[in-house]
Amino acid sequence: MSTLSPEVTFEDVIAEPPSVRSFDKVWLWSHALFEVSRLWCYRLISLLLAVPVSLVAGILFAVFSCLHIWLITPFIQLFLINMHWVQTVWGSVLDIAIAPFFKSMGKCCSSINVRLARD
Repeated sequence: MSTLSPEVTFEDVIAEPPSVRSFDKVWLWSHALFEVSRLWCYRLISLLLAVPVSLVAGILFAVFSCLHIWLITPFIQLFLINMHWVQTVWGSVLDIAIAPFFKSMGKCCSSINVRLARD
């Protein structure tokens, strides 16, 4: 059985009908060639692609980490420090205009009961 995948075997890929079979040596050599070529193609493709893809992923991770640490986080901190008055005004607006509305809606809806019944 091949290790290509659990559902696909060598016989599924290179199949002969049961009524007509080639020589046993041909079947044996074709099976061996299939397994070896599959293994070496995988190794060659992974050799050619794994190193460059991991290198690019590592570079991208390093760039994004550097940007986050040295640009984004200080910018956010600077913004929050300089915009403290906006936080104060926004908190006052919420306390004066919006909080009473939601408190009254909460009191109106507090007597609603939901019962789930199974039939």
